Amino acid sequence: MEQALTLEQLLNTVKNLVQRPETQNKWVVAELQDVQVRGGHCYMELLQKDDVGRQVARVRGCIWANNYRWIAPQFYAATGQQFASGLKVMVLASVSYHPVYGISLVISHVNPEYTMGDLLRRRAEILRRLKADGILELNRSLEWTLVPQRIAVISAPGAAGYGDFINQLYSSVNRIRFTTKLFPATMQGASAPQSIIAALDRISSEVADWDGVVIIRGGGATSDLQAYEDYDLAAAVAQFPLPIAIGIGHERDVTVLDWVANTRLKTPTAVAEWLISRGDVVLTQFITLGQRILQSVTDRLTGDREQLAQARGLLPVAAAGAFERAKSRLTNAVSLLSGVSGRLIHPQLERLAMKGEAIAAAAANIIQRRRADLDNDQRLLDTLSPQATLLRGYSITRINGHAVKSAAEITAGDTLETTLATGTITSTAL
Repeated sequence: MEQALTLEQLLNTVKNLVQRPETQNKWVVAELQDVQVRGGHCYMELLQKDDVGRQVARVRGCIWANNYRWIAPQFYAATGQQFASGLKVMVLASVSYHPVYGISLVISHVNPEYTMGDLLRRRAEILRRLKADGILELNRSLEWTLVPQRIAVISAPGAAGYGDFINQLYSSVNRIRFTTKLFPATMQGASAPQSIIAALDRISSEVADWDGVVIIRGGGATSDLQAYEDYDLAAAVAQFPLPIAIGIGHERDVTVLDWVANTRLKTPTAVAEWLISRGDVVLTQFITLGQRILQSVTDRLTGDREQLAQARGLLPVAAAGAFERAKSRLTNAVSLLSGVSGRLIHPQLERLAMKGEAIAAAAANIIQRRRADLDNDQRLLDTLSPQATLLRGYSITRINGHAVKSAAEITAGDTLETTLATGTITSTAL
């Protein structure tokens, strides 16, 4: 029977098999998770995922303090990111095996260009999708009101950035009045995108109450900004019906939200200063306009006073002169009318008198002719009247008030009424 090995002996054999030249100082691409710094050393998990997000490989990793002290600042200077969870990295690593702590990768160098390229690729992909969906420019095309004063704020409750924003906003020199309401959300970590989207949904339910939205977050680890490189969050911001101002991170920090939001400012304080400046600009315009109106009115009143003073001096003289001129015109008119009346009025009066006599004679002749015509008509009517016919010996026979024109109209027993020139005879037909 073969002699048994101790566990240590077996694991040392594994160590000899693992720690070979072909496993040392190899460039490896992986995703970081559970990054922690303790005692100057950086510990992490290195992951590989397939296309659907399932883990296919996992191993512990570390960067010893003597390397981490220069790797971390170099990585930040190149990428603007801390060495933190969620990043994809390319590291120069060696496989290490310890009988107690197991297998791990000891990292001696990090290629920041790979991480930067990955971040840019992710951002470019998000922006490409937003553009393909036709929503990339929607929020950026909205117009802020002239002075936005009703502001919905998305931030973490109690955060320093939120406090700086409120203090700055309500301490403006010109005392511009703002109305704000906090819609609390988680502003870092994996849950941040959905938390911010939920806050936007709450604002949309009362959208008529607000002029715009600000999403603010104070300073902190730049790696925390990875939460904002999210398609769903970017799409929610791009399609929001109110203009959105972003104030997260620092001057050099840029996320995909800065590409889709209406306004990008570097910090929460800068957002407050921007809102105040819009009010200050309009207030200055009103003050300038008021001063121009005051100056214009003052100049007009001064000119009117001078004109009135001149009018007061000229009024007595002008009135006397006007009176004399009117009196002279009246005298001339009287003289002119006197001459005209003798030449024009008297002949017209004579013609008028002659016309009156002619009209009276013509009217008398017409009346006389009309009277003769009426007399003739009266005699004709008298001659043709039924009474004249009866006087000549004729009579009228009626049955029930109707004149009888033929004997055939009479029936035995009918009551006949015969009208003579004088009197009426009633009889019964046989």
